[in-house]
Amino acid sequence: MNSASVQEKLEASGRRGKQGRRSEELAYTSHAKRLIEAASKEARESGTALSAEHLLLAALQEPRGTIARILGDAGISAERARAALQQGMQSRPGEPGRAPSGRSSRRPSWRLVLLLAVPLSLLLQYVFHAPALPVFVAACVGVLPLAAYMGEATEHLAHRTGPMIGGLLNATFGNAAELIISIVALRAGLVGLVKASITGSILGNLLLILGLALVAGGLRRSELRFNRTSAGMNAGMLALAVVALVLPALFHAFHPEHTARLSELRMSEAVAVILLLTYGLSLLFTLRTHRCLFWSDVHPPEGPPWGMGKAVLILAVATVVVAVESEILVHAATEATKTVGLTETFLGLIIIPIIGNAAEHATAVVVARKGKIDLALQIALGSSTQVALLVAPLLVFVGVALGQDMNLVFTPFEVMTLSLATIVTAIITLDGESHWFEGVQLLAVYGMVAVGAFFLV
Repeated sequence: MNSASVQEKLEASGRRGKQGRRSEELAYTSHAKRLIEAASKEARESGTALSAEHLLLAALQEPRGTIARILGDAGISAERARAALQQGMQSRPGEPGRAPSGRSSRRPSWRLVLLLAVPLSLLLQYVFHAPALPVFVAACVGVLPLAAYMGEATEHLAHRTGPMIGGLLNATFGNAAELIISIVALRAGLVGLVKASITGSILGNLLLILGLALVAGGLRRSELRFNRTSAGMNAGMLALAVVALVLPALFHAFHPEHTARLSELRMSEAVAVILLLTYGLSLLFTLRTHRCLFWSDVHPPEGPPWGMGKAVLILAVATVVVAVESEILVHAATEATKTVGLTETFLGLIIIPIIGNAAEHATAVVVARKGKIDLALQIALGSSTQVALLVAPLLVFVGVALGQDMNLVFTPFEVMTLSLATIVTAIITLDGESHWFEGVQLLAVYGMVAVGAFFLV
């Protein structure tokens, strides 16, 4: 980074809009006032005196600001610089900060305990031939730690391969566990369950994960600020997904006859191709051409980094075991839900998405509680767009390969809830600011969707 070039850009930014002012007059603009107010709030929340570092942190929150543009030209994301500055401030002697501890290098014990559900489900299904309900519960519990291991292995691979390939890996394998469950259910002919799980996963990320993240982050801070550009792009992608679901549903409404089923499938395949192309171009946009506008660093793995061989092995083994557990889960799902009086719609909209995304739920809440609200939003909104623009189109072509009529014709309830959730999320996130009560509002919407799904026959 050329210091002379940086100085020239800063001076040019400082001169902008100052024509006609006396040279001795201090340019105290509304933008400067906003930065000082944000820096003062940052200092109050951290319990320290106002310093130059707080002002720099506030300036780094402006995605289109001069400093962010200078860093972007050097290939450094503003979020990465902000995280490094916060870490440096915490590690300075004489100031309050988190002392390093050995806790981050220890493996979460909850996963080891929940892994016991994997052999238990195998015994219940194939040895004891137990009723469907305990088999279903054991399989659901067994998927939770496996999905977490898949996510952690992907994070370590991304850490080894750098931000470009790492972002691509996270974008590709972020919903691998849920995709495997959907493929197994599709092979069993449970097309309605698969469609409900697609909608439920998007709703869970938009309303449940994002709502919990805003509440967790807002309890320690009076105001949450995040990248408005990234939020706007995700809102646009979700609006595109809503259009992709509405058009096949409209076609089905105008042509309900059975002879139009082939046309519905062909239309769904064409829409799926468009969604996949759009998703690929979105990766090019966020990871390559306009990388400086978005945070490009992956979630840093806790503890010492794994070797490439270990990460690949754990990812492969976890994927295989998830496939086995999915077979057990899907086989017992229908009978188990009938036993407790639940419908297939509630199972797909609420239960399966929570199981498949449990690891992401926990990660988003933890990072939001640490103040990394941009990362929490990227997990929630990015996962939603991935399901809508990657997982759903892939399942259309998987259905073709398996001989199943997997189209994009969703029920009116699913289309309406997804449309309303997208609108509510856009209203809350497009201003780049939020607080804990907006998280409560998202959770309230999710609760109403769950109630509607419960009573839907």
